[in-house]
Amino acid sequence: MKELLLAFFGSFFPAILFNTEKKNLIWAGVSGAVGWAVYKVLAYLTGLPVLATFFGAAAIGFYSELMARRLKTPASVLSISGMYPLVPGITAYLVVENIVTGNLSTGLNKFIETLSYAGAIAFGIMFVTASMQFQVKYKEFFKRK
Repeated sequence: MKELLLAFFGSFFPAILFNTEKKNLIWAGVSGAVGWAVYKVLAYLTGLPVLATFFGAAAIGFYSELMARRLKTPASVLSISGMYPLVPGITAYLVVENIVTGNLSTGLNKFIETLSYAGAIAFGIMFVTASMQFQVKYKEFFKRK
């Protein structure tokens, strides 16, 4: 429960920094909590943190798309602040630390791990956003006929 609360605030406060409207601040925080919950459950069940990050980001994207329609606001308002808890900050720090201390092979491994997490976040949100846009275009196309 503590981690969900921290994930909520980890998304809520960046939303404040981005001057998000007051009515959307809580929803931005929930976005981060949803993504973190999915991440933690899948990381526990599968033991694959990159896969869990992908699905956590996909959950953020799906939540953001649904709430954007409901709140009549851009989905990026919710998804950008929602992904902050998933950002691989400690692994990026370990890349620099290992390079500075001369552990180049460990630094390279952490660099690849950091890129994997970042790619999983990007592809997770992109996959859901593209799917939702495709669905909207599909409905519009067949509505005209």
